[in-house]
Amino acid sequence: MEKGMIKQPLYNQLVDLLKEKIEMEMEANDMLPSERELTNRYGLSRTTVRLALQELEKQGYIYRQHGKGTFVSDLSKQVTNLSGSYSFTEQMRSLGKTPETKILEFEVVEANKYLAGRLGVSLGEKLLKLKRLRLADGQPMMLERSYLPAKKFLTLTRELLEQKPLYDLFSQEFNQTIRVANEEFFATIAKSKDARQLQIIEGSPVLSLRRTTYNTENEIIEFTLSVARADQFRYRIAHVRTPEN
Repeated sequence: MEKGMIKQPLYNQLVDLLKEKIEMEMEANDMLPSERELTNRYGLSRTTVRLALQELEKQGYIYRQHGKGTFVSDLSKQVTNLSGSYSFTEQMRSLGKTPETKILEFEVVEANKYLAGRLGVSLGEKLLKLKRLRLADGQPMMLERSYLPAKKFLTLTRELLEQKPLYDLFSQEFNQTIRVANEEFFATIAKSKDARQLQIIEGSPVLSLRRTTYNTENEIIEFTLSVARADQFRYRIAHVRTPEN
């Protein structure tokens, strides 16, 4: 292997190295070296190289053309734009992936001090807690824990959530129109339970997100804590400069 590479499992090491080369040195549709060339260059087994390439393909970094070789994907098409209203379902469909949502928890809880402050409700007020696993093409992508003021969604059920996206239910079933959603995100590492559900190694890098959603009356109707796989999400934010007075 090349000098300067940190000591970690060879499979992960090669994946990380090739990711860096793709992102820093290569353009969309550039051809990658063959499995044989990579094997000789890095002194690895053919099996290790093949598994690393399969992982890169699964993550969307490369694509294969039968009889021609392996090429760099257009990563710009896989960027999630956070400048507008974000929908996991719509975003995955736009990338040609099949979205799926599994509801892991649906229950009524009481607002603790933290949640009461985030949702602008009284301590102990009833909240609906939704825990959902978001998948694309069968692969876990994101865990979402959402809290809603129960008094605004008294007839919300697990069955309804299994039929329609949450934001569609807001408008179609509960007459709640979203005015704005504020979102903040930061890097962290996966905790044990989250890692198992996302099918990643405990301690892997993840992107944590906090979203607060307001209706047209400026009331908070959703507070969501999300954990997204860092190896699957790339984000773009557009900053618009307004003219100075």
